[in-house]
Amino acid sequence: MDSIDIVKILTAIAALVIAVIGHEIMHGWVAYKYGDSTAKDMGRLSLNPIVHIDLFGTIAVPAMMYFIPMLLGGESGILFGWAKPVPINTRIVINNGGYNAAMQVSLAGIAYNLVLAVLASIAFTGLMPHDLGFRELLANADQFVLLYFLWMLLLINVVLAVFNLLPIPQFDGAHFVTYLSLKFGLVKIAQFFIKMEPYGMIFVVVMLVVEPIRFFVLAMPVQFLLKLLLG
Repeated sequence: MDSIDIVKILTAIAALVIAVIGHEIMHGWVAYKYGDSTAKDMGRLSLNPIVHIDLFGTIAVPAMMYFIPMLLGGESGILFGWAKPVPINTRIVINNGGYNAAMQVSLAGIAYNLVLAVLASIAFTGLMPHDLGFRELLANADQFVLLYFLWMLLLINVVLAVFNLLPIPQFDGAHFVTYLSLKFGLVKIAQFFIKMEPYGMIFVVVMLVVEPIRFFVLAMPVQFLLKLLLG
């Protein structure tokens, strides 16, 4: 492993930490605004990355997503993962703000990732030299550390936003659909997503492993957003 690979890995990890920790803190912060101090009381609104680490989502999944393509003879993959979910007392949130408040809590992390992606894209396009090609940037990451960091921050936040918008049980998109269904009295839809929660990780593994599903459900929306943000 040469110096370029080390720079790429460390830069990507830094971008991932910023993306996933901020995502979870935003959930807890919005819930706190609606009277739920559970996350705050448990120290989960902290910027300390240790309290947010999930062994599977923060370590195992990013490692597999990044290194497996390299082991198969290709380029490094997209660094992707998630932090330990912050504890939310949904009953308190709903009692104080209704289902709209619960939906806001569900979308708070996604909103954070999208805002960060927009800011990263503005900085990236503003600092990117006109005579520097994208392939050249990736091949010389150790010489353009700030630019590579901004690119990874943009990419990872877009991936997280798209992933969490998907109605996968246990994740933000499914929570939003559940509360939206309850708001309009569509109880059976909400009950379906609640019953499917124990199987959420199975859906995630299938999506990440099966190439056609990963391409159409995750890669295509990510590519669309990246083109939109980069003009």
